[in-house]
Amino acid sequence: MIRITDLKLPLHHAEEALAAAICKRLRITPRELIRFSVARRGNDARDKANIALVYAVDVAVKNEGAVLARFKRDRDIGLTPNTNYKPVVVAPPGVRRPVVIGAGPCGLFAALILAQAGFRPIILERGKVVRERTKDTWGLWRKSILNPESNVQYGEGGAGTFSDGKLYSRIKDPRHLNRKVLTEFVKAGAPPEILTEAHPHIGTFRLVTMVESMRAQIEDLGGEYRFGTRVDGVDIQTDGAGERHVCGLHLHDGSYLEADHVVLAIGHSARDTFEILQAAGVFAEAKPFSIGVRIEHPQSWIDRARFGQDAGNPILGAAEYHISHHCKSGRTVYSFCMCPGGTVVAATSEEGRVATNGMSQYSRNERNANSGFVVAIDPARDYPGDALAGIKLQRALEERAFVAGGSNYHAPAQRVGDFLAGRASTSLGSVVPSYRPGVTPTDLADVLPDFAVQAMREAIPVFGRQIAGYDHPDVVMTGVETRTSSPVRFTRGEDGHSLNTRGLFPAGEGAGYAGGILSAAVDGIKTAEAVARSIVAA
Repeated sequence: MIRITDLKLPLHHAEEALAAAICKRLRITPRELIRFSVARRGNDARDKANIALVYAVDVAVKNEGAVLARFKRDRDIGLTPNTNYKPVVVAPPGVRRPVVIGAGPCGLFAALILAQAGFRPIILERGKVVRERTKDTWGLWRKSILNPESNVQYGEGGAGTFSDGKLYSRIKDPRHLNRKVLTEFVKAGAPPEILTEAHPHIGTFRLVTMVESMRAQIEDLGGEYRFGTRVDGVDIQTDGAGERHVCGLHLHDGSYLEADHVVLAIGHSARDTFEILQAAGVFAEAKPFSIGVRIEHPQSWIDRARFGQDAGNPILGAAEYHISHHCKSGRTVYSFCMCPGGTVVAATSEEGRVATNGMSQYSRNERNANSGFVVAIDPARDYPGDALAGIKLQRALEERAFVAGGSNYHAPAQRVGDFLAGRASTSLGSVVPSYRPGVTPTDLADVLPDFAVQAMREAIPVFGRQIAGYDHPDVVMTGVETRTSSPVRFTRGEDGHSLNTRGLFPAGEGAGYAGGILSAAVDGIKTAEAVARSIVAA
């Protein structure tokens, strides 16, 4: 079949217009068109008065070779790519079972690929199964009761379970591994539309049932889950040639698990595990991340700003935005993990600290839009020292937020008008914050570093010129957003092994190799393949 990309039609086009546009683009008659299907659909809203739908379509035509020959220099017309996934190896009999630490998107797909190839992985997850974990998470949101081992960060499904459920990324994907992820999600109960939408998402409630379905598949293939199982030590030994190898894991209950192939899919908030790995001498280095707040606007404002008179059109859905500003100081301020029609959620995993994140359901029909409003920071400039220095910075800011919020897991919040004027908020205005268990009006300048405050104050008016209402005085900022990504990378070689420890395979967000559900899942696939190759080659 032929793939046509960047095929644009008006938002309100007739159903038959797509077939006509295909014939016009390929310079064929309707009789030469056998059939077509939509591979992807997005929108171009740069001109709000003339919003266009942008299609990629797969087309069957008569005399395909002749048609392709006419467009051999056209980047938007070519053969439909083969996106079917093929396992790299199959497990030989009698091999020791690999271990996957973590049941977030990365660990889930690492375990799935290993199970589908016959390796019968063991999955260790310090938290609970997803439904029990959800109850614990609501305990924090509704009653200010934190379970340090079962929360937004820890438990089956990972941090992405309580998010917008975005399923797109900017990673290079020549093998179409993202298609494998989306296909498996649809098999597990995700809406089929995620296969064709340019910016698919699934929301929290759907993720819960999907994770359960994928767990059942892994178990049916011989995989084994062990929930409530925290890794408290890594047994690493050095051979006669001076090479370090992982040999096993010390678990929280005092037991020992022999393992010579371990996937580290631990997530970006497994700070105690980071410390264990550093103490064991596993190579790590500090990496950049970002800090800031969650900023909330009424979703209707964003819809009007982005879609004009077509705001509310069901084809377009709730509007998103992606904005950034390079400050005079050299800092970059940008939006992060924008959640249309969603809520700001309590995302801490440690007692005495407050951290925020954003979440949406599939419907995206809550009153407010929220986004991370964050400042990029760099290890050499902002947290020099050892590889875990970024964690110390995160904790310090989260502790300040806890105190500023009232020391009861309420979050500090401030109106944009007060933030720009340099005064504390004593009350809130027309924009009602969605964070639970609640917010405390205060001065976020007392919580965030001065460099971040200055950069954010410079960026807000700039963003207001790009999105009408962004800088409205009643817009609410809730702090702090510190878990944008892991502040550390457990560096690995091209073969997937840790740079200095054979058999240890750092992967996903916690290892510094992904950012979001889709990229973490793809990295899980790649890591599983590296594990499988290593086992077979041994």
